[in-house]
Amino acid sequence: MGKNKMLTRRELLQVTGSGFGFLALAALAHQQAARASEESGPLAPRETHFAPKAKRVIFLCMDGGPSHVDTIDYKPTLTKDDGKSIPWANGAARGRLKGSPFQFMQHGESGLWISELFPEVAKHADKLCVLNGMHTDRPNHAQAYLQMHCGLFQFPRPSMGAWVLYGLGTVNQNLPGFITINPPSSNGGSANYAASFLPAVYQGTRIQQQSGQETVSNLQNRRRSTETQRLQLDFTQELNRATAESLGESPEIEGLISSYELAFRMQAEMPEVLDLAKETEATRRLYGIDESTGANGGRAIPAGGSSSGTNNFGRQCLLARRLIEAGVRFVEVTASGWDHHRSLKESLTNSCRAVDKPIAGLLADLAQRDLLKETLVLWGGEFGRSPYAQGDGRDHNSKGFSMWMAGAGVKAGMNYGKTDDFGYEAIEGRVHIHDWHATILHLLGLDHERLTFRYAGRDMRLTDVKGNVVNDILA
Repeated sequence: MGKNKMLTRRELLQVTGSGFGFLALAALAHQQAARASEESGPLAPRETHFAPKAKRVIFLCMDGGPSHVDTIDYKPTLTKDDGKSIPWANGAARGRLKGSPFQFMQHGESGLWISELFPEVAKHADKLCVLNGMHTDRPNHAQAYLQMHCGLFQFPRPSMGAWVLYGLGTVNQNLPGFITINPPSSNGGSANYAASFLPAVYQGTRIQQQSGQETVSNLQNRRRSTETQRLQLDFTQELNRATAESLGESPEIEGLISSYELAFRMQAEMPEVLDLAKETEATRRLYGIDESTGANGGRAIPAGGSSSGTNNFGRQCLLARRLIEAGVRFVEVTASGWDHHRSLKESLTNSCRAVDKPIAGLLADLAQRDLLKETLVLWGGEFGRSPYAQGDGRDHNSKGFSMWMAGAGVKAGMNYGKTDDFGYEAIEGRVHIHDWHATILHLLGLDHERLTFRYAGRDMRLTDVKGNVVNDILA
């Protein structure tokens, strides 16, 4: 008794088969599994916090702030009171009311009110969940655009796409998990798809349209063979790893190493995905591709219009489908030119014509390929427009506007929320941009309060310290 005794293999198994010994081994196994996951790479698929409804996201971003009262938020009182001067709650008049010059009609079994500007999207009314109580903090483009993408605008934060990729990883290690197509250079520029304090591997990869073709900058090295590039990269990575080892834990360098490897692998697969010529003629017609007649009947296109008809945005939407089909986790597609301070009727008509058929084509294509049930489609801009006139246009409005969602996990054919009779301020079913972010993450199986990253002494998150999931719209 009292003498130290080495446990035999049999005794060890007997002891650890139950009680605290079993728990210790289970914990060790969990640690080893986590370590193995880390070693498999920062982009490896990760377990969600709970069962997801959506596996991927396509964000159709209307840069500039589309007018909700002319598109999907029907306001007959605004039209009736056209030209009247109406004081708001603070007693100050904001000019004269401007009724919508466009007709609204109900569509689908749901009876959603959609204006004549979106005849093709209207055919998919029963797929849409329209949020008419959206609001955000600032009526300025740069701040509102950054908040829509990053949650805050006061200082650099990771974008929504970066957070999604960080939380979920990706299923295709040969393609970026987060891609942005045709992003604007203004309103924060690259900050809207940056990783900020997250490792660099989670930042968005930009695809630009050049001469009617979609390209990734510096994707191909025409001066070096693949074998030579591999030798160069191996040498560079050896130096990177040596630096990382000397510094200890270094997320920046680890992210750089992963990014270099991803860039090398992309050379083989990305050109295949970008090649829209592989699609059938019927599919191209569905998206409005090759329909290059200007939306204004061949006449000069005013500011905010599109001289390419539906071709450019159609190509972007089709590429978005091809990317998510190839395993990309988050794709953003941007249509610029929605800041209609002047020439509202003509300019908004052209902006809507350029995107209407492509968006409808995307919804139809996703549905017929059985992808919509696991794909969350988002549409909207950084804010809406004022119900009062600004010349023959409308001013910015952050107090109330509309966005819509479709696909995985959201109720279809639904109007949620309400602005006042003039469309000025959200009064029911109010959804702040933080709530919108929280709901998107929830649909992806991520708890917005648990999806955090330690930085500057605190646990950072997309929704900062706010945000509530909009449970009423969940299917």
